Amino acid sequence: MRVQDTSRLEDMVQRLTAQQRQELRRLLDTPSALMQVEQIVESRLDAKPTCPHCKGSRVVRNGHADGLQRYKCRSCNKTFNALSGTPLARLRQRAKWLDHAEALREGLVIRQVAERLDVAPSTAFRWRHRFLLVPQELKARLLKGIVEVDETYQLHSFKGQSVIGRRSRRRGGKASTRGMSREHVPVLVARDRAGATTDFVLEVANIDQVSAALSPVLALDCVVCTDGSPMMASVLRLLDVEHHALNLNRGERVRGPWHIQNVNAYHSRFKAWLRRFHGVASSHLCSYLGWFRALERLKGAPATPAAILAQALGV
Repeated sequence: MRVQDTSRLEDMVQRLTAQQRQELRRLLDTPSALMQVEQIVESRLDAKPTCPHCKGSRVVRNGHADGLQRYKCRSCNKTFNALSGTPLARLRQRAKWLDHAEALREGLVIRQVAERLDVAPSTAFRWRHRFLLVPQELKARLLKGIVEVDETYQLHSFKGQSVIGRRSRRRGGKASTRGMSREHVPVLVARDRAGATTDFVLEVANIDQVSAALSPVLALDCVVCTDGSPMMASVLRLLDVEHHALNLNRGERVRGPWHIQNVNAYHSRFKAWLRRFHGVASSHLCSYLGWFRALERLKGAPATPAAILAQALGV
């Protein structure tokens, strides 16, 4: 703001009545949605700005643009702001981002989000999946102690896509045959008793893919509980991990400390939450798994729109 504008504003404030000053103070003390978003965005680089182009740390401030502090990298001479290099870079209408984060917290469908934010459904869809890029990668990297492992299955879906030679089905729909088949997508979920969770969307639930998924995330001294699946037994024998299998066919649900009730309850919560979308495209299943993990992770703390937005930015 120019000096002349500042002086003019000070003169106007001096002429305000007591009631008008009180209202102005209230407005100044209550940050707008846009200001709150900008504060969250700027917090990414508060500690130590790093260039998103060359990862250099020789960074200096370089003015402001579009409400955000800009920086210049002395190593590569490129400029950037706190949104550069994030999934939300170049998205418009920042004042609506907190409302969109609230819609994610509530689990609204695309049509409801578009109506609430007064945006096109295509915009609501694009925002959803940009907001979910970081959460889908935020999963436990190492599971310790007692680890429960089980797979669940989702019906393969081409929702939103046009596939030549394939008949359309009603939203959600059912498989053409009973039981598990190639029409289902296997989702492997591993969860330790501390609540750390990771999941994997597999092409097929076989020894090679399951062992490749579990090998990097199981601590060497962990103990794994599963159902009586021979495939899981072969995988854990291959990984040389202590394994306790329950014989569910004989009604064995718990044997001392060994059970898979936590991971099965997680499956149930996920499927119940997913039902509102009437089926999701298999190509976006990882995003929805990450979305649900993020909501589960924020259960202990307030799942505020600000927290969801910060998570989408990787703060």
